[in-house]
Amino acid sequence: MKFENGLENKASSSFFSFTYDGKPAAELLATWKFKRASRPLDNQRTEHTIVYADPKTGLELRCVGIEYRDFPVVEWMLYFKNTGDKDTPILSDILPLDEQFDQGAGAHYVLNHNNGDVHKTDIGNYVPLRTELVPGKEVQFAGEKGLPTQGAMPYFNIEWGGKGLIVVLGWPGQWSARFTCDNAGGIRLRAGQQFTHFRLHPGEEVPSPRVVLLRWEGDTVRGQNVWRRWMIAHNMPRPNGESLKPTLSAMNSVALDYTGMTSDNQLQWIDRCLEEKLPIDRWWVDAGWYQVPKGSPWWTYGTWEVDKTRFPEGLKPTMDYAHAKGLGTVLWFCPESVRPGTELHTNHKDWLLGGGLLNLGNPDAYNWLVEHVDRYITELKLDVYRNDNDINPLDVWLAADAPDRQGICEIRHVTGFLAFYDELLKRHRNLLIDNCCAGGRRNDIETLRRSVPLWRSDHWGEPTEMQCQTYGLASWLPYFGHCGGQFDTYVFRSNMCPSVVLVQDLVSKNQDFETLRRNIDQWRRMAPNFLGDYYPLTPYSRAANAWMAWQFDRPELGEGVVQAFRRPECPQDSLQLRLQGLEPEEIYEVKNFDEKETVSMSGKELMSNGLTVTLHGKPAAALITYQKKK
Repeated sequence: MKFENGLENKASSSFFSFTYDGKPAAELLATWKFKRASRPLDNQRTEHTIVYADPKTGLELRCVGIEYRDFPVVEWMLYFKNTGDKDTPILSDILPLDEQFDQGAGAHYVLNHNNGDVHKTDIGNYVPLRTELVPGKEVQFAGEKGLPTQGAMPYFNIEWGGKGLIVVLGWPGQWSARFTCDNAGGIRLRAGQQFTHFRLHPGEEVPSPRVVLLRWEGDTVRGQNVWRRWMIAHNMPRPNGESLKPTLSAMNSVALDYTGMTSDNQLQWIDRCLEEKLPIDRWWVDAGWYQVPKGSPWWTYGTWEVDKTRFPEGLKPTMDYAHAKGLGTVLWFCPESVRPGTELHTNHKDWLLGGGLLNLGNPDAYNWLVEHVDRYITELKLDVYRNDNDINPLDVWLAADAPDRQGICEIRHVTGFLAFYDELLKRHRNLLIDNCCAGGRRNDIETLRRSVPLWRSDHWGEPTEMQCQTYGLASWLPYFGHCGGQFDTYVFRSNMCPSVVLVQDLVSKNQDFETLRRNIDQWRRMAPNFLGDYYPLTPYSRAANAWMAWQFDRPELGEGVVQAFRRPECPQDSLQLRLQGLEPEEIYEVKNFDEKETVSMSGKELMSNGLTVTLHGKPAAALITYQKKK
């Protein structure tokens, strides 16, 4: 698929739309000035730019897109700028994606999508869903309350007859998407920021959400794996230019109910981890290290200074001690939420929207945040900056906008948020940003180009939910994390992710550290496979009487891992799993981590007859690796 094929010099655009001064773009663009240009970005990417300019009002539309040569991917964003000396007429209903695909009569479309981080135990997070697209019936989705992966996720995979199209929006704000089929075999895709109805002041410029399209052939799972590979190759952060690796962290914030943290017990817990020979990579300081108004709970954010009653010399002794022991460091902030009685709420009310949202579209607030966080990163030599958010911003944004400026506050906050990440990364090439948002509620593609979610949801620990989260999320995100510090093997294996954090009591010597060390060692050996291709091997299920299993495969290395879970009420003690992605004529050595023997099987046998997994107890989890014989 060539990006420039959709950017031909013609009277109207075929892939985006908007309304300006009450008229549709298709009617207007034929009368506007037009120019286009292309330039190579590197060996794999070419940037294409088209510009339309309205000679009457000075509105300029710029579409900047990237065509990839190593993947069947194109992406683009729109930028609207007022180059005139007066406010523009109303610009509304901006859809950076408004395109019709026609596959001919009889085409049958199925939409694969996921819900987001919903925090509802009866529904589950990241549930994979399939929706039949019926001619004449529109299917709609939107983010929830201004957070992009709360409620629904802006990640979609449309399949038809052995082909498909992945459609993804990058926008850490309120997005919406609509899919409509017609009786002639066509499908119309429309997506963008949900609420846009505004004038632009002279000199003002605003962006749209990013649109990413990926074409695939074969089956849906293959399409998802092409997406995963593109994510790894072109999107995942690379601190110091290095690829991310599986990591193990530990914290005592949860175990000490946050406000129980002190300078002394931080060092004590680090020592206990090392004493028990727990091979952690990072020491993680989560919420609770900062000052709160007297008598207030730990979530009273807005005074981002260290609580000197518990950390008399600040956080530096903790971070220096961790570094001296060869550990990286993580520090948590939640800067957008501002509570009454805190320093920001008392002294900088003009920086707040709705009385509680730090307005990242305000230059003074933005500059303060950049410099304040940069000071901590610099002084503490932080390895990971952890950014959380627990406020739903949409109603605040809309209430702050005048009727003829609806959508502007959101745009300014979103661009400020992304610029904040960009500035930190510019100043600190070795920095990794952990993007948390009340768990996993801001994991759109634009945010994930700058960060990774080391804590995928605030619903954590329960084994079935953890299995289901991995099952659904792994189709879209190659790298994410969660807690896995339980001393029970079934629970630990259910929580295995590319990044794991230990959150349980590690001070007491009455814990089963031998089991924990064994589980960590097994995770270490299998975790690199998380960055391979992903294959669900059973249907998705939240039922207590079901099996669930999946496979991660690295064909370049001829190795992979299978995880299988027998739930607590499952009556069957055996399951036959047909593996995928193997070479039929090659021989693979299959190793069950709970058995002594290694079994040799051909790729054809593993894919056709399948791999038999037997678990006599319940609940129980199998961890099986395979390696192609050389």
